[in-house]
Amino acid sequence: MNSRQIAQATSTRRANEPCVNGELQPVQAGARLRCPRCGIAGRDGGDLNKVRSPAVSVLYYNRAITMKHIGFLALVLCAVVSAHAAIGTNDWQPWTPRAEIAPRFTIEAKSGHGRTPSLRLETRDRSEFGTWKKRVDNIRGGNMYRFTAWYRAENVADERRSVISRLQWLNSSGKDVRPPDFVLDVERDGKWKRVELVTPVPTNATAVEIQLGLGFTDHGKVWWSDIDLAPETSPRDRVVRAVTIAHRPRGMKSAADALEQFCSLAKKSAAQKPDIICFPEGATVIGTGKTFAEVAEGIPGPSTERLGALAKELRSYIVAGIYERDGKIVYNTSVLVGRDGKLVGKYRKTHLPREEWEAGITPGEAYPVFDTDFGKVGMMICWDLQFPEPARALAAQGAEVILLPIWGGSDVLAQARAIENHVFLISSSYDMRTFIVDPAGKVLAEATKDAPVASADLFLDRKIFQPWLGDMKNRTWKERRVDLPVK
Repeated sequence: MNSRQIAQATSTRRANEPCVNGELQPVQAGARLRCPRCGIAGRDGGDLNKVRSPAVSVLYYNRAITMKHIGFLALVLCAVVSAHAAIGTNDWQPWTPRAEIAPRFTIEAKSGHGRTPSLRLETRDRSEFGTWKKRVDNIRGGNMYRFTAWYRAENVADERRSVISRLQWLNSSGKDVRPPDFVLDVERDGKWKRVELVTPVPTNATAVEIQLGLGFTDHGKVWWSDIDLAPETSPRDRVVRAVTIAHRPRGMKSAADALEQFCSLAKKSAAQKPDIICFPEGATVIGTGKTFAEVAEGIPGPSTERLGALAKELRSYIVAGIYERDGKIVYNTSVLVGRDGKLVGKYRKTHLPREEWEAGITPGEAYPVFDTDFGKVGMMICWDLQFPEPARALAAQGAEVILLPIWGGSDVLAQARAIENHVFLISSSYDMRTFIVDPAGKVLAEATKDAPVASADLFLDRKIFQPWLGDMKNRTWKERRVDLPVK
């Protein structure tokens, strides 16, 4: 009998049909759960209820026992998991912190991605939380592994928070060796989403517990299928050479003169082969004595043309703050120019201090993120740093690096924005530190008056495991409450 025939044989009863022998119910507080008719029992208090089939132990928790009398269920569970030696053939086990908040656990034969078997969870209210768990042994510590799975959710408002996949690495004694790795969605196929994580395994890990869960959602459902864990022999390792410039032109006659000062400094980084260079805010007005409106220009325009020529010469992306005119409107804008000299995009400053709107500047209304040949980048300008929303909006859209042309501001807030959103941040300033910060808030490089050009390599794919916290890049999005309205 092949796996498809097995799946068909096990689908004779609907997944939401209650067990003919009744529901598991606690005999007394903290006691074993027992079906009042068939006598099958299991432990309360967060442990598992075992239901024996002729072939294998299958585990459910305190809700309907849907497949208790079906043979060959072990083979169905094997079909749920992608056929890879690293996974093995052990049973999936349902888990919840407390029996009273357990979701409903079922296995369905043909409801997975591509009509494969699936592991299903369903909540009745937002207090319920639980996961399917599976331990995989013979993990090679110190190596890279790739984990993938597909899921489909129904009636789940915030999937990033409520649909949970994690890897818990264990040593030979079964103890956690670092905080769990959270896995995020990376691809969509109709109603299905694929989660994926490529991560280094702790050197002392010999096993991993895969956790596929659902929680904190009212009457939500999720189906998990096509689960795979395998060694990764060719992991991506993107290295981005970033350059920033600290300079304050004085006595400039025109916008072009001011901008040329930064271009001349940028050329000094040519030997370093930069991938991206950051100029400060207002690079066309600083030191000219002119008003914002007097130096404002169309985009594309003279400044983006000059930046394009420089970008093409250096084969580098360039970010610079200039002032944009669109009809009667003047914006404080940051432009991104590509290696080929063409304009990639622009960002209009959204948060204006009173000095700017009193001077006739109009705020922007969007937080665009741009694809480059090395990854996703976003831009903020000066006063945007004062508020958490701009950086959060960019990171939520996948920005890995935030460029910050800024007149002056708080060094602490710049580091905080990098930490909060687990992004690299590059500032270029007149009146604060011009630096490159990593996702843990560490300053990688700093430009000064005496050394106006600074560079650092950004390792976009390398994990930063913080003590007690683990990798916050993915964890942040699982624990952040974007669903709560802020009034």
